[in-house]
Amino acid sequence: MLRGDLEVMWLRLVQVSLLTALFCYLALRHFGFYDLNRISHIAVRPFSVAAALGLSMMTMYGMGLPIGTRVDHVRTWYGVWMLTSFLAIVANRLLAQLALSKLACQGAFKMRLAVYGTGALADRIIGEVLATGQQSVAFVGAFDDRCDQKRLPDSGYGSSGGIDDLIARGRAGKIDQIIIALPQTAERRTAEVARRLEQLPVSLHIVTHIAGDLADVVSAHQVSALGSVGLIDIKTKPLADWGRYIKTAEDYVIGSLALFIALPVMAAIAVAIKFDSPGPVLFRQRRHGLNRRVIEVLKFRSMTVMENGAAVQQAKRVDARVTRAGQFLRRTSLDELPQLINVLRGEMSLIGPRPHALVHDDHYGEMLERYANRHQVKPGMTGWAQVNGFRGPTETPDKMRDRVDRDLTYIDRWSLWLDLKILAMTVFVGFRHKNAV
Repeated sequence: MLRGDLEVMWLRLVQVSLLTALFCYLALRHFGFYDLNRISHIAVRPFSVAAALGLSMMTMYGMGLPIGTRVDHVRTWYGVWMLTSFLAIVANRLLAQLALSKLACQGAFKMRLAVYGTGALADRIIGEVLATGQQSVAFVGAFDDRCDQKRLPDSGYGSSGGIDDLIARGRAGKIDQIIIALPQTAERRTAEVARRLEQLPVSLHIVTHIAGDLADVVSAHQVSALGSVGLIDIKTKPLADWGRYIKTAEDYVIGSLALFIALPVMAAIAVAIKFDSPGPVLFRQRRHGLNRRVIEVLKFRSMTVMENGAAVQQAKRVDARVTRAGQFLRRTSLDELPQLINVLRGEMSLIGPRPHALVHDDHYGEMLERYANRHQVKPGMTGWAQVNGFRGPTETPDKMRDRVDRDLTYIDRWSLWLDLKILAMTVFVGFRHKNAV
C-alpha cells in the first residue's frame, strides 16, 4: 500500500471512529445510561450496551462511510471495534457501580434535609423521611424561633435551633434542602423566612397550602412532593449533583493553563509597576467569597492608596489615585490576572459574580433585598454581568441592582456551556470596555 493511501485510510479511520463514538453516546443516552438522578445506581445492562453499539454500526453503514475499499477491512474493523467497546464499557460500568455503591452506603449521595417549623407539618415531613428508611434522605433537624413543648413534633425530634442556626449550617455546607413548614395562618412570616433562607446555596421549598401570597418571593412556581406532602419549589440548589465537580475541574484545568500562559505578561506588569511608583506589586483586599467567607483577593496595584478598611472609595473615570501603569491595567482588566492564584487556591472561580469590598457588601446588602444571594457560589474573575456591560463604578442603587440581577440569572442558569460562552466573550470583548476605569 502506498504511503498516501495509508494516510488516507488512517484519516478515514479516525473520522469514522469519532462519528461512531458519537452515535454510540447518543444511543446510550437514549437508553438512560447517563441519568444523573440515578448516579448511585449506575446502570450496566450488557444487552443495552450491545444494542447501542449495533445501532451505531448500522448507522455508519447507512451513511456509507466504510474505512476502506475492501469489504473484509470494513468487517474486521467493525468487529474489533464492537468487541473492544463492549468489553470496555461493561467493565468500566461494573467498576463504577462498585465504587459508587460503596459511596452510597457511606451516605455520599444522601440529600441532607432540614425543616423550618416544629409543629404538625414538620412532624408529617419527618414521618415521610423516616418512611423512606433514610436511604436517600438524611434528616438534619427541625428549626424554629417560636417553639415550645406544645409545638414540638411527635416524632421525638426537638428543635435544633432558630433561623440563625439554620443559616449557619447552610453556609457551612451541611444542608442540601430546606422545607418551610409553618401553619397556614403564618403566610407573612413564611415570606420573611423564605427571603432570608433564599441566600443559602440550598434547594428551598414551602408546604403548598401556604404559598398562595408568595408571588413576590419567587418569579415562577414549580411543584414537587416529599411523599404525601406537596411542596412549592422556591429555588433549586446552585451547582447541584455533578455541577460543582464540573465547575471545579473547569477552574483548575483552564485556570492552570491560563496562569501558565499569563506568567510572562504578569512578570512584565510587575516590573512596570515597580518602576512606575513606590509600593508593593500586589494589592490584597478582603472580600466575601462563597457563603460570605472572607477571602483575600489579589490584584496588581493600580493606585497610590491601599484601601482595605471601613471606607473604600470606588475608582472614578478621572481619579488622581490611579498610577500611570494602573490606568492601562484597569482599562484592559490586566490588574485582575493575579486572581488566577485565588482560583487555584479554591477561593474564587473563573466565572461568577464579581466580589466587592466588604464595606460595599454591607452597604448594598442592607439596600437591596436579594444582594446576599450572590454569595451562593464562588465569586468569579469575570461574570455574566461584566460581559453584558455591567462593570465599572456603581454610583446608584439601580446600577448595582442591574448587576445583581445578571449575577442571579447566571446562578439560576449555570451550565458548562454558559461558562465557556462567558470566557469567550471576556477574551474578545471583556478585557476592554467603555465602563472600565
